[in-house]
Amino acid sequence: MQIRHIGAFLIMTFVLCCAISAFSQEKRLKKSDLPAAVQKTADEQSKGATVKGFSQEKENGQVTYEVALVVNGHSKDIIMNEQGNVVEVEEEVEMKSLPAEVRDGLQKQAGQASIGKVESLTKQGTLVAYEAQVHRGKKRSEIQVGPDGKLLDRKE
Repeated sequence: MQIRHIGAFLIMTFVLCCAISAFSQEKRLKKSDLPAAVQKTADEQSKGATVKGFSQEKENGQVTYEVALVVNGHSKDIIMNEQGNVVEVEEEVEMKSLPAEVRDGLQKQAGQASIGKVESLTKQGTLVAYEAQVHRGKKRSEIQVGPDGKLLDRKE
């Protein structure tokens, strides 16, 4: 009987992994694998930074490319479409540099959890959110607030 439960659990785990994989697929790339327009934008965006790597992601049928950078000691990820247009920037920021209402909003969302890395999320050139990694014991999750420090209606 117990073997049957283990078998069912393994099958369900496999199906779940396949579903997650189909929803969002990230693949590491070399710079030479990037489309020419994406290479050009990556070169422009990475001036003065250390390039950590490149990747391609397909989510909901949309293909995007990401260049992971380190700029002045903090992380910065540039996400581009196939034409090389920047669609999103995720940039690490220090908690103490945030406006008070954003710090307060993140702390309120985190509750008793400790706040780790905080990033600003910019889409189409507009700051849309701040995202923080939170740690509750061994559990890790992410929280977001808007540029005004208030809870967002949906995840950015």
